[in-house]
Amino acid sequence: MRIVMLGAVLMLAACSASPSPGVPSLGGTAGAAPPTAGGCIGAADGLNQLIGDTGQSPAPGASKPAGDGGAPNKDLGYQPTCAGATGDARRSALHAAADCIRQHGISTYKDPVLTADGHVFTDSRSLHKADGDTVLAAAQACHDLIVAADLVPDAQAPAPPALVQAGVKSARCMRSNGLPNYRDPSANDEFTPGHGFGVHPEDLPGDKTDPTVQHALEACRTVLDAEAQASSLGSLAG
Repeated sequence: MRIVMLGAVLMLAACSASPSPGVPSLGGTAGAAPPTAGGCIGAADGLNQLIGDTGQSPAPGASKPAGDGGAPNKDLGYQPTCAGATGDARRSALHAAADCIRQHGISTYKDPVLTADGHVFTDSRSLHKADGDTVLAAAQACHDLIVAADLVPDAQAPAPPALVQAGVKSARCMRSNGLPNYRDPSANDEFTPGHGFGVHPEDLPGDKTDPTVQHALEACRTVLDAEAQASSLGSLAG
């Protein structure tokens, strides 16, 4: 299961178990983002994908998503978010959007991080853990503030170099401890702030209960924890 844009939150919210920091999600993916029209996703399309996936009317001002947008649990694939404006005005807009999300049922949602080059990193985990109906209601109630802030509430900008380097160290350790197919991440690979990159399940001999996987996770605990720390919102802020 991919960690994708707000359009797939309803599918992800159904998963009750959350991995501990430093433990890669075996349901995620560390594959490179497939090329798509425009190469990145903006706020209006992120919101529209959520509304479309729940069978509701499209969000105001958003373009219609390609393909079967009304199919339940549709995997929209991973797209990085687009870069936007910088400065205090956008930071204030991002805070206002996040505060609205908090006020509409997702109280743990943290303010997004705005980088100097206009990229945004978000507290996607809080949305993934929330009830799907609550996420939908928040997205609808906060639509105007989210679009004004140019925010895709649960999607991420491309991984910065420091996080990629930490992920490569983790992958090298996992390969050295019995998982030879464990892949190196890249800047366009999917990750969850505070938890690091996902994992290709096909790169492993089994799930987390497999003895070889358990051994690798234990042997690489230190570097996996370092990767998780490098992916935290505080670290992503630079």
